[in-house]
Amino acid sequence: MRRAGVVGAGAWGTALAQVCARAGLAVTLWAREPEAVQAIGETRENRLFLPGVALDPAVRATGRLADLADADLILLVVPAQHLRATLGALRPHLRPGAPLVLCAKGVEQGSLKLMSEVAAEVAPDAALAVLSGPSFAGEVARGLPTAVTLACADAGLGEALARALAGPTFRPYLSDDLIGAEAGGAVKNVLAIGCGVVEGRGLGRSAHAALITRGFAEMTRLAVALGARAETLAGLCGLGDLVLTCSSLQSRNMSVGLALGRGESLERALAGKLSVAEGVASAPAVRALAARHGVEMPVCEAVAAILGQEQAVDAAIAALLARPLKPELD
Repeated sequence: MRRAGVVGAGAWGTALAQVCARAGLAVTLWAREPEAVQAIGETRENRLFLPGVALDPAVRATGRLADLADADLILLVVPAQHLRATLGALRPHLRPGAPLVLCAKGVEQGSLKLMSEVAAEVAPDAALAVLSGPSFAGEVARGLPTAVTLACADAGLGEALARALAGPTFRPYLSDDLIGAEAGGAVKNVLAIGCGVVEGRGLGRSAHAALITRGFAEMTRLAVALGARAETLAGLCGLGDLVLTCSSLQSRNMSVGLALGRGESLERALAGKLSVAEGVASAPAVRALAARHGVEMPVCEAVAAILGQEQAVDAAIAALLARPLKPELD
């Protein structure tokens, strides 16, 4: 693998382009925004989504999906709700046999499908992998140490992808549990909004810790119901990502929750933000997916209710605390 295509030049896509370049790959980074393409070409910096980070010379930006036709692997880093349309447009340009690495974290609204299910429908002949784990784009782009889960059903392909992407400060750990990797990434974004609400409401560190712990139980229950292994969620793509995203306001999802907890409207919380808080769109889909499988997820349900203006913040908190007492492991 010598050439990588990265689809999506947001902060995370740009950071992953840096990862690929540091690993010795020639990188073509596709951006929907012409101003991002121009800025990267002229200044070697994605001023729109990742300002202040000098991009590796091996990263070339383009606005044409056809320019990714010679890529040996493709990283799909568009928001979850746009994956289907973007992959549909990319499919005619895919090199036969080039694997697709899914890097978006979410559940598709309407279909309630994980990203691997969406990709399998749109590009049924493509080999799929999932990259997920605790990773803030700015830190990864600057070369700070990061470890992630790389899930692939084909062990040989997974090993080849790990070798292609690994670098001195970027370490992929292999798994064959795509569902577990995806479920962890999708649910943690919803829980991060809840942790932001806790912070914004000034409910304290004890409440914060309780939400992370009970949220992790919800994440694991849903993943197992979907066919994942529970131990996958105890790794980087589950617990690791949850701890990071729920513990820093660098998290877009947590910052949205912080605003809601302080009494701001969702519209105001999202106003002026170019980057996508995936948990906002995924929350109602996660709630519906849990209902379909008969999985109790009261924290995620409360977040979805707050986002949908079905329940006020204080009422949602009171309802969670008033739930019937039960054994912790049930």
